Amino acid sequence: MSQLPSTSREVRLAAVPAGLPRAEDFEVVEVPLPVPGDGEVLVRNRFFLVFAALRTLLGGDVKGTPFPPILPGDTLFGAAIGEVVTAPDGSGLRPGDLVSHWLGWREYAVLAAADCAPLGDALPDPVAHLAQGRTAYGALTRGAKVEPGDTVFVSGGAGSVGSLAGQIARLLGAERVVGSTGSPEKAKRMVAELGYDAALVRGEGPLAEQLAAAAPGGIDVLFDNVGGEDLRAAVAAARTGARFVLVGALSGQLAKDGSGTSAPVELDAYQLILKQITMRGYSAMGDPEVQPEWIDRFGEWLRSDAIDFPYVRVEGIEQAPRALHETMIGRHLGTVVVAL
Repeated sequence: MSQLPSTSREVRLAAVPAGLPRAEDFEVVEVPLPVPGDGEVLVRNRFFLVFAALRTLLGGDVKGTPFPPILPGDTLFGAAIGEVVTAPDGSGLRPGDLVSHWLGWREYAVLAAADCAPLGDALPDPVAHLAQGRTAYGALTRGAKVEPGDTVFVSGGAGSVGSLAGQIARLLGAERVVGSTGSPEKAKRMVAELGYDAALVRGEGPLAEQLAAAAPGGIDVLFDNVGGEDLRAAVAAARTGARFVLVGALSGQLAKDGSGTSAPVELDAYQLILKQITMRGYSAMGDPEVQPEWIDRFGEWLRSDAIDFPYVRVEGIEQAPRALHETMIGRHLGTVVVAL
């Protein structure tokens, strides 16, 4: 084993952001290399996920979320892929094994062996384990249950979840898939690269009118990452018996003038009743059985080139605060990953 460094770097919240987080709201600090205790694993992180929903935790507290708030001085966390450096006897882990865990945003992590999931060979690229398709797959197979011939509307269709949701909807038999985004450039790429039939652009006219033109026969399924105007447009376009599944609330999480901890939206309840719309929230974290099924399907689709996993690779932990800001303002298409 090569000589270990005496220190590790990690990203901490320096100050509660005023509005959308900026790079200067964070600091990359050097700390002593963490030392594993009994039953613990030392992992050298190779990649970690940068995700917009992290804003909800920055200095705030949303009742019912599975994660604690991140306060000034706290190290950020999130999904990561790491290489085992040391592992306790009987853990089933060996140095060099690649594992997934939730202590990203740092170069080295110490955690219980039970909190490390070996990657195996189900996916052809370790980075693909950071794809957010589990949420999309679970929501579209369990929450809204896409059926052959459906017209599906994916709000936030260019982000880490949406860039896979549109493709998954098609693979599940959807006849027409429409997405929304905040960028004309992303809209073009969604159609050219991600298989969307049409892409709506927020700010280029009322979304309800854009959706009516893109799906003149109405929609059967809404996969909602956004809420707000996107959700209202979906109600207006819904066919009788439409199934809505809500997985995100980016309209509130990424509101420039808000705290990121709420996403209020006013809907016409009368239309929900008349159209017999069903609406449910979905979280893959509350559906542990979806993970192995998703990994198997994702691996098959990747190897057969049936699906594309778009991601942006950012090199170096010192670039992570900038990458988070760029993710918050919607600069990138697909998943954003920091490589260490």
